[in-house]
Amino acid sequence: MKYTEDHEWLRAEGDEIVVGITKHASEQLGDVVFVELPEEGREVEAGEEIVVIESVKAASDIVAPVSGTITAVNAPLADAPGDVNGDPMAAWFFRIKPADAGAMDGFMDEDAYKALIG
Repeated sequence: MKYTEDHEWLRAEGDEIVVGITKHASEQLGDVVFVELPEEGREVEAGEEIVVIESVKAASDIVAPVSGTITAVNAPLADAPGDVNGDPMAAWFFRIKPADAGAMDGFMDEDAYKALIG
C-alpha cells in the first residue's frame, strides 16, 4: 500500500493500481453525498482531475496518481457514495494500468503518510 500527498491510497494488483481515498481524507470531507467516476478505457495523465466527490462540507477532486488507462471503476459507489465514509479503504474509485511499470515507486509508505497527517 502506498499513499499520495493528496490523501489517496494506492494498492498494486497485478499490473494495475487500485485507487481510493484515505480514512483521513474521508473524515476531512464529512458525509460524502455524490461521486462522479471516470469512464473505463479513458487515457489519463498524472495529476489530471478524474473523480469528483461532493460532501456536506465541500466538493473535491481526485487526481490520477499516475499516467495510464482507467481499466475499471467501482460503479456501485455512484449509487452508494456513503460507502466512502463507511470503509474508505474498501471503497475504491478506479483501477488504472500505469503507462510506467515503476509508477508506484515514488509514493509514500504508511509510516511516511502517518507522519504527513500527524
